[in-house]
Amino acid sequence: MKVKVVKFGGSSLADAEHFRQVASIVKADSARRYVVPSAPGKRFKDDTKITDMLYTCYEMVRKHENIDEYYSKICDRYNGIIKELGLDFDISGELDYVKRSMQQHSGRDYAASRGEYLNGLILAKYLKYDFIDAENVIFFKENGTFDEEKTNEVLGRELLQHKQAVIPGFYGVMPNGTIKTFSRGGSDITGSIVARAAEADLYENWTDVSGFMMADPRIIEAPASIETITYSELRELSYMGATVLHEDAIFPVRYAGIPINIKNTNSPADRGTMIVAEASDYDAEKVITGIAGKKGFSVISIEKDMMNSEIGFGRKVLEVLEDHEISFEHLPSGIDTMSIVVNSSSLDGIRDKIISSINRAVRPDSISIEDGLALIAIVGRGMVKARGTAARVFDAISNAYVNIRMIDQGSSERSIIVGIEEHDFNKALKAIYDEFVK
Repeated sequence: MKVKVVKFGGSSLADAEHFRQVASIVKADSARRYVVPSAPGKRFKDDTKITDMLYTCYEMVRKHENIDEYYSKICDRYNGIIKELGLDFDISGELDYVKRSMQQHSGRDYAASRGEYLNGLILAKYLKYDFIDAENVIFFKENGTFDEEKTNEVLGRELLQHKQAVIPGFYGVMPNGTIKTFSRGGSDITGSIVARAAEADLYENWTDVSGFMMADPRIIEAPASIETITYSELRELSYMGATVLHEDAIFPVRYAGIPINIKNTNSPADRGTMIVAEASDYDAEKVITGIAGKKGFSVISIEKDMMNSEIGFGRKVLEVLEDHEISFEHLPSGIDTMSIVVNSSSLDGIRDKIISSINRAVRPDSISIEDGLALIAIVGRGMVKARGTAARVFDAISNAYVNIRMIDQGSSERSIIVGIEEHDFNKALKAIYDEFVK
């Protein structure tokens, strides 16, 4: 029997009507045995997510403010869902316990995690599935990092005891018994962890969009969708700003070779995007898989005659960045030049220190820091087989009257990254998209 793990985001569980949609989707396929829910999201534009409301309660308690009136809104939200679903389910005891725990300073992570916990209880009742508290099966180490081995062993063993179950996303437990949430990726990571432990055939991640778009829809009007993308391509795009699925949520299923299907709760018949380990298909008409980019970068430019013959030059420069806890993004260099692309925010308050330290370390002929750089990544597994891809990228940017500040192409030939002025970002991205898609 096939096994599918399905995760539903906050927008997919915002109200009773969405609960009905979710139940319909789950029940439509008997392979959908394990369900990972998020906390209720926004019901309308100016609404507030339950998680944000719980964060507010936490802050109010920390400031010794009374949360009775505000917390009652959270209770009303959950009780409203239960009533509209026609469930015979009294959750008041759980709601009271959560409130008392927060008032007793149970911690920020505990407060935030209760949105998923309470939603999981309701969804399990509605689906008539077993409920597995993530607190009992997902573990963190003393240093706060995820305990992959223990979780996979305990969770895998627990899942074997349940034909069908709901496991709330976003949180696990520390060795001392306190609740800890995932810092990035939230319930997406939990879904991925459950899929691996269940040895699932497929991890379905249900959200409010029908998969990945080839470019940011805020910049490109109605961009084409991506039907299939590899884990490697996804990592490149998500690193550069694509936001449908956080890159941290990829690794548990990538390790196990489990494909991910990004699906739309509101349009369940849509194919969505399949994320796979390897894709053998090659379409000459689809050289690139997607385009993504980010602003807010700076370039540290270093020049020194005979730099290439000076042993340890690059190491000494990078040690300066390491000493100041700065990670670099790219290192496009020549024989007598070295350029280091970093996030501009990492230089806040320490620019002079960085320049002085590099001067002491390698005594360059010149050093400068230039801001206002944006990076655009053109990603695609088909690029390695297509001649002239880089030329097409550069021609498109040139024809849009945009100056290229930096070029970086990885040895895998899966991506080309160009650096441009921030004010040219939208123009350049549109030009590249039009060249390859339209």
